[in-house]
Amino acid sequence: MDKFRILIVEDDIDLREGLSFSFSSDGYAVTESGTKRDGLGKIAKNSYDLILLDCNLPDGTGFDLCREVRVYSNIPIIMLTARDTELDEIKALELGVNDYVSKPFSLGVLKARMKRILQERSATAKIAAGSLLIDPGTCKVQKHGEEVPLSKLEYRLLLYLAENKNHILSKEQILEKIWDSSGRYVDDNTVSVNISRLRAKIEDDASNPVWIKTVHGIGYIWKENP
Repeated sequence: MDKFRILIVEDDIDLREGLSFSFSSDGYAVTESGTKRDGLGKIAKNSYDLILLDCNLPDGTGFDLCREVRVYSNIPIIMLTARDTELDEIKALELGVNDYVSKPFSLGVLKARMKRILQERSATAKIAAGSLLIDPGTCKVQKHGEEVPLSKLEYRLLLYLAENKNHILSKEQILEKIWDSSGRYVDDNTVSVNISRLRAKIEDDASNPVWIKTVHGIGYIWKENP
């Protein structure tokens, strides 16, 4: 099973590096960021399973980052903050934050909350898009109530696109995410060929796709509300 990917957006270097070390020791794949701008850049270019987000950043707030991310992604976010006020917690939850943790906090409790959110995400978070239903818990896809037979690779490709709805993914991002680089040759047409195969299985008309749109010269985008 792939490692869960965690992004820590926190400007306190000591805290960030301490959390990163602890989570890496637990088997998570951890990426660090110290600013809102850098964090948004990493989120735009990569795929994460959970974001740990500081409320106060040098170039903005965690609220602002959350607001921008929620435009195109439902990735789970836990907000870390020293501002322990009811109004801030309400604001964070209204913006779509999944949990709100006040500093100082217990590392054990934080890990337990992370584990709960990640388990819920992987086991129960079904993705519905029109006639399609993607179930990450069973790795199955249905169309009009009938199961769509997909290969493991096709399923991973579909899930990656759907989890990044309304967000353009470059061919390079897709290659890096879906295909490993452990010596296996992947030619330039790999992504387009597999996108075509996937369209043939999930689209009503593969020549005029509704869900998986081509962004010429860049890559592909999953349209949530065609």
